[in-house]
Amino acid sequence: MRVGLFVTCLVDLMRPSIGFAAIKLLEQGGCEVYVPATQTCCGQPGYNSGDRAAAKGLALKVLDEFEDCDYLVAPSGSCSGTIKTHYPDLLADEPGLADRLARLTAKTYELTDFLVSVLKLGAVPGTFQGTVTYHDSCSSLREMGVKQQPRELLAMMPGVRVAEMAECETCCGFGGTFSVKFGEISSRLADNKCRNVEESGAEVLALGDLGCMLNIEGRLHRRGNSTVRVMHVAEVLAGIERA
Repeated sequence: MRVGLFVTCLVDLMRPSIGFAAIKLLEQGGCEVYVPATQTCCGQPGYNSGDRAAAKGLALKVLDEFEDCDYLVAPSGSCSGTIKTHYPDLLADEPGLADRLARLTAKTYELTDFLVSVLKLGAVPGTFQGTVTYHDSCSSLREMGVKQQPRELLAMMPGVRVAEMAECETCCGFGGTFSVKFGEISSRLADNKCRNVEESGAEVLALGDLGCMLNIEGRLHRRGNSTVRVMHVAEVLAGIERA
């Protein structure tokens, strides 16, 4: 099974350990992992900002780069959601691409969903011991249907106890440019999220989207909390952390 890993811009630039963790987990499931060297962005920032021309160019690039893979997998509900749910709208005026696009969207998965639903992993290599709480990012939950998959994988780790925080499905306030355009609302949402994380008593906050991770981690630090570790769920599952 040849799996194309869509690394995502943020993982590439801010936290490559997430990409290495994803590869480790995919290989654990017997996959041949292919990482196109030319990949860049899925086009979501442009699409969300109304720059359809730029977003369309990137979407066509992704289509070319991942067409020969059996699956496209991303450690991000945001990027996988853009490809799977928004590319059909973005490329609707390209009827000649309909079949190719349908094949791409059908084989696009968020990482934890792929590990559970396709690979059906029965074990993970991570050895973390402690209490973990999980934040459901908006795109993963609402666009990709990811809810129980990361929790099912965390439950495979004997030393992990999952403590659900209050309002785990509520937005952290990031939302890409939302956090810039509506700073006060974003800050309030982030503070609420941080409070719920702290009240859960968890040592680790696990998430599936790096945008949310950076937002919540930064807010925790500004609140004076350097105790809670903020990790991508793939890092927890694979036992790989940033250097």
